[in-house]
Amino acid sequence: MPKLYVPSMTTMVWMVVMGVSGCGKSSLGAALAQACALPLIEGDDFHPAENVSKMRAGIPLTDADRADWLATLGRELAARPQGAVLTCSALKRDYRERLRSAVPGLRFVFMELTREESERRVASRAGAHMFPASLVANQFATLESPVGEAGVLAVDATAPMAELVAQVRAWLPKA
Repeated sequence: MPKLYVPSMTTMVWMVVMGVSGCGKSSLGAALAQACALPLIEGDDFHPAENVSKMRAGIPLTDADRADWLATLGRELAARPQGAVLTCSALKRDYRERLRSAVPGLRFVFMELTREESERRVASRAGAHMFPASLVANQFATLESPVGEAGVLAVDATAPMAELVAQVRAWLPKA
């Protein structure tokens, strides 16, 4: 069993596991929260009912639709002074900046995935998730890659989970 990474008082860690739908944000977020002994904030759980209804109907969310959701997620992060792992698409730089303003030093793990693989994964969970495959193209059109921004680690979303967790843990500040 791998050794738990437990942040010290001087190395609190807040991170967002981000990417397009189907990349595995929830799975990696849960694995990282467990491995790092941090609380998990599942971003999808905080979408207002109107957003969920739009997505279920195949209607893409707008910046206005996401504004209150992002503000809520920022408050959720800030309310966890010991650190946390948040799953959130964070597709645009502006969305990431809003989250960074809530928690300075916020890190982002960008799960890179091809459009074809995203479509395949989202289609395979049809009916079990609020996000239909018909919206994948919109996510890729909206995505502004965070590669090159400070505090961002890009990972291959098709890599084995244990490899992804190890890669992220090696990137985190040491206690």
